[in-house]
Amino acid sequence: MLMKKKVVIIGPAHPLRGGLASYDERLAQEFQQKGWDTMIYTFSLQYPGFLFPGTTQYSSGPPPAGLNIHVRINSVNPFNWYSVGRELRRIAPDIIVVRYWLPFMGPCLGTILRIAKKNRNSKIVCIADNIIPHEKRPGDAVFTRYFLKPADAFVTMSAKVLDDLYRVESRKPARLVSHPLYDNFGEKISGEDARVKLGLNNNDRVVLFFGFIRKYKGLDILLDAMRILKEKAAASKAPFVRLLVAGEFYENDKPYLRQIEENGIEDIVILKTDFVPDSEVKYYLCAADVVIQPYRNATQSGVTPLAYHFETPMIITNVGGLTAMVPNGKAGLVAEPDAASIAAKIEQFYELGKSYFIPGLLEEKKKYTWDNLVKAIEELSGEVEK
Repeated sequence: MLMKKKVVIIGPAHPLRGGLASYDERLAQEFQQKGWDTMIYTFSLQYPGFLFPGTTQYSSGPPPAGLNIHVRINSVNPFNWYSVGRELRRIAPDIIVVRYWLPFMGPCLGTILRIAKKNRNSKIVCIADNIIPHEKRPGDAVFTRYFLKPADAFVTMSAKVLDDLYRVESRKPARLVSHPLYDNFGEKISGEDARVKLGLNNNDRVVLFFGFIRKYKGLDILLDAMRILKEKAAASKAPFVRLLVAGEFYENDKPYLRQIEENGIEDIVILKTDFVPDSEVKYYLCAADVVIQPYRNATQSGVTPLAYHFETPMIITNVGGLTAMVPNGKAGLVAEPDAASIAAKIEQFYELGKSYFIPGLLEEKKKYTWDNLVKAIEELSGEVEK
């Protein structure tokens, strides 16, 4: 009888919450469906409280059914790193898939991987969300180099991250794979039903900013665009566009609240700034006419595959890897990262109409599968020399 191949995924998962956790859990499900003996090693302590900008790191929902999740890793305890490393060395999975998104994790994950790979069996494939972080801190480059050394191969989800990787590590196998669809948040529902759930008027024009709020994501630029749109609508007596902001503040909310007041847009901005649980994600994506990502800089975005899954067009800014995922005029529109350009693209979107983008969305959607990601990981591990 053939033994099942083993894979261990190292990264956030339940009881932690958020996009990384959802991604890792969905990836584990795909490995299981393909016959792998699959485990996730997640964090008992991911961030010290003073480093976490949100309200809580933990989910209040039940764990995902059928997944083997080990809550083991303490990001700040070196004794724990050695313990987890020895445990993985003993288990000797065929592949260790490790997420890398923040240099703070470099010492912890780099140490675990160095110890684990001493079993001379495990191939280490890193899914690199970022190599150069959005918000730079002292020690970033040192921590990243420490992490990269024990990794054997890499998957990136944007050309920008792949380029960043090649600047510091060009000898090891690497592959660009599109961010798969977040298809684990339920099926698409009608816009009317979604708006009833959220208490929105069915006849309103609604644009959505979705996800946690940080400076690089450009919500302040979008708020200035909304002022432009309101002034133009008032002058022409056209319908107002309303902005639905759904996501938790990961920085001080006061500048944003003050900007809303100073711009005189309190009546057209709807703030839903508590964490959005997985069970409610579909209501926001299905209620919106269009999802707006007004980022100042970006590598890739987990919001984009969400929008594809729920077949909601997007307006993105011309930064980082976003334009590779959202072809202009097909799945959405591309603006420059300034208020006037974003306002103009919102106007253009409503001139064209949502239905204009649906054929392009459906065609692009076919590219973003979990099967492609698992195949890439399997193939990369096969390229690694023992």
